[in-house]
Amino acid sequence: MKQKIRIAAGQGFWGDLPDAPVRQVEDGPIDYLMLDYLAEVTMSIMQKQKARDPNAGYARDFVPLMRRILPTCVERGIKVTANAGGVNVAGCATAVRDVARDLGLAGRFKIGLVTGDDILERVDELLSRGIELRNMDTDEPLSTVRDRIQSANAYLGAAPIVEGLNRGAQVVITGRATDTGLTLAPLIHEFGWAEDDWNHLAAGTIAGHIIECGAQCSGGNCQFNWQDIPDLANVGFPIAEASPDGTFVITKHDGTGGRVNLPSVKEQLVYEMGDPHEYITPDCVADFTTVQLADDGQDRVRVFGIKGRPATDFLKVSISYSAGYKAVGTLVYSWPDAYAKAEAADKILRARLDRLGLQFDQILTEFVGANATHGTLAGKPSPDLAEVQLRVGVRGDDRKAIERFTKEIAPLILTGPPGVTGFAGGRPKVEEIVAYWPALIPKGEIEANVEIIEV
Repeated sequence: MKQKIRIAAGQGFWGDLPDAPVRQVEDGPIDYLMLDYLAEVTMSIMQKQKARDPNAGYARDFVPLMRRILPTCVERGIKVTANAGGVNVAGCATAVRDVARDLGLAGRFKIGLVTGDDILERVDELLSRGIELRNMDTDEPLSTVRDRIQSANAYLGAAPIVEGLNRGAQVVITGRATDTGLTLAPLIHEFGWAEDDWNHLAAGTIAGHIIECGAQCSGGNCQFNWQDIPDLANVGFPIAEASPDGTFVITKHDGTGGRVNLPSVKEQLVYEMGDPHEYITPDCVADFTTVQLADDGQDRVRVFGIKGRPATDFLKVSISYSAGYKAVGTLVYSWPDAYAKAEAADKILRARLDRLGLQFDQILTEFVGANATHGTLAGKPSPDLAEVQLRVGVRGDDRKAIERFTKEIAPLILTGPPGVTGFAGGRPKVEEIVAYWPALIPKGEIEANVEIIEV
C-alpha cells in the first residue's frame, strides 16, 4: 500500500482553463488527474448534441487533451478519472482509444467505461411502476413535465470507478458520476478502504469536494484578501495529498500562482454544502461539522478529523426539461442622468409591450451599474453615474411573443431617451429555457456497468 498519493484537479467545469490539466501533469509529481466536466445543465446540452449527431454527446475538449497528455501519463504512471463521457461514454472512450493508437500506445494501457447512469429511455417504465421521481424542492411528480424532459441521469458514486481501476484501467471515463467520487475512487483503490468505512469514505468525499471546482480553492474566486493573491494569470490548480488514515493536505505545484491557505479552503468547503451535518453522496454521508483544518506550511492546508455515516438507500437523479423561452436585451445610457434615462426607457418599453398585448410569464429589469447586483440594498443610485446598462429580460411559453419583444429594443435608440451607446450584435436571440428537476430513486433501480477497453 502506498503511504501517500497525490490527486490533482485539472478541470472545475466544462470550459475551464484548457492548459490547467496539462500543467498538472507536467509541472510536478502526481499520481492521479481528476477532471470534472459536468454540471446539471451540461447533460441536457450533451443530449441535444447527441440527438443531432449520434457520435456526439460528450466533452469534446477531453479528446485533444488526452492527445497532449497521454504519452506523459503512460510514462509516469499517472491515472485519469473523468466524467467527460456525458451521455455518450462509449463514443468518448472510442475517441480516446483511437487517439492512443495514433500515438503508438497500443498495448500499453486500458480504458475503463462506466455507464448505467442514463435513465432517459427508462422514464416511462419507472413511472408506470409507481416510481414518481418527485421534485425534491416542490414534491411534484415527474409526470407533470413528462412531455418536456430532455435528459435524466442518476448520480453514480465511486464504486464503479474503483472497479475500473481495480481491473487495470489507466483512464476511467464516466457519465453522470458525483464530482466527489472522481477523487474518492482513487483513494479507495489505493488504500483498500472498505465500503462501510464511513469515516475514511467521508474524508475522501470531502477531499473531492475541496478540489472539485479547480482553482476555486487555490486562490480563484476568493473573497478573502483577493487583491493580495499572487499571479492569478499563472494560477495553480489544487492537489489533494492523501494518506491511508484519511488525513490529507490541500496544496498545489511549486512555482505556480494563486494561494492555498485556510481562508481559500474554507470558502470552498461551504460551496454547495447545504446541511453541514449531512453532505449526502452515494458513497456515504459526510459530516462537515467534524472537519478540522491546520496550516501545514506555505500553500499547504492539512485536513483531518472527518467523520461519516452510512449512505442512504437512494441516488439523486438530475433531470432537465424544457420550460419555455427567454430573451434578454441591453442598452447603455451615458451621463448626464444615466440612471434616469434607463428608468424612463424601461417604462417606455413596458408601455409598448402592453399596447401590443404581449403576455409573458415574467419581465425582469436590471440597471447594471446602479443596482443590478445588490438590488434595493444598493440604495438610491447617484445622479452622477457615468453610465448605466438597461438590461431587460422576458420569459414565457409563447415563442412568438418573445420574438416580438426582441424587435422592441433597438427602436428605443431613436424613440426614447438620449445618449444610448453600447448596442451591438443585432437583435436579442430567443433561447430555450432548460429547467432543473432534482429527484431521488432507489439504489436498486440503478445498475452501473463497467467495461474495459484494451488499447
